[in-house]
Amino acid sequence: MEKYKHNFKSNLADTLIWIFLGVFAIIIIAPIIFMFCASFMTSNEILKMPFSWIPKSFYYQNYIHAFSGNDGSYIYIRNILNSFIVASVVTVTTILLSAITGYGLAKFKFKGRNFVFMLIMATMMIPFEAIMVPLYLVITKLGLQDSYTGLILPFLTNAFGVFMMRQYLITFPDELLDAARIDGASELKIFWKIIMPNSLPVVATLGILTFRSEWDNMLWPLLVVQSEEMKTIPLYIVKFTAEKHTNEGAMMAVAAIASIPMIILFFALSKYFVSGASLHASRK
Repeated sequence: MEKYKHNFKSNLADTLIWIFLGVFAIIIIAPIIFMFCASFMTSNEILKMPFSWIPKSFYYQNYIHAFSGNDGSYIYIRNILNSFIVASVVTVTTILLSAITGYGLAKFKFKGRNFVFMLIMATMMIPFEAIMVPLYLVITKLGLQDSYTGLILPFLTNAFGVFMMRQYLITFPDELLDAARIDGASELKIFWKIIMPNSLPVVATLGILTFRSEWDNMLWPLLVVQSEEMKTIPLYIVKFTAEKHTNEGAMMAVAAIASIPMIILFFALSKYFVSGASLHASRK
């Protein structure tokens, strides 16, 4: 009888968890599905109530309008390229510098190590809005407005990336590193041949978070970019949706185009999340 009660409670708990996760997933996914469905609809179909989730006819002209813009300049293609360049460079530098710093703080003992780590973590408490104006003045003094360097330079690395890499590498077995040193491997070789290949789960996670952050970044480009050619995706979306001749279907198409790279990136690297969870469980 006790075993039956235990199984019943366990099954009930599992059922409630699955129900909660299902409802949560629907809440998260529904706007995305709406966006992609509406991107193939005319304005009348989108505004018609009740909303039909299946387009009557796939109105692909929305995507042509999204790329060409209301002025027919096709500047959106250049803006997508700008976002891709900025997000890619920042992602690579963040991963590399965070990995090097995290490795040093996790595996090397030196005087003031904990103080340095806490100092880096303290920068996470400072909101970007507080340092935005000083950063802008520095970029202005250097003459880097309206350039890729001005968009990239303030975000080459961040404290959160250092924290992630350091916490992951603390659990990395010291025996593997000592064995490599005995075999004559240099610290640089150990980093490239042992640390980085075995850190793919945290590297993938940090890469996705960093790329998404820069892909969606609007505030900083709004400050340093003046020309239409150097604008990024968020600035184009704001401009496009504010123009009076823009229709709702084209707005959804612009948003869908901006979302596709992030969806592809997530699914391309999702396998590392599973391997990372398994590796973390095996180290406990």
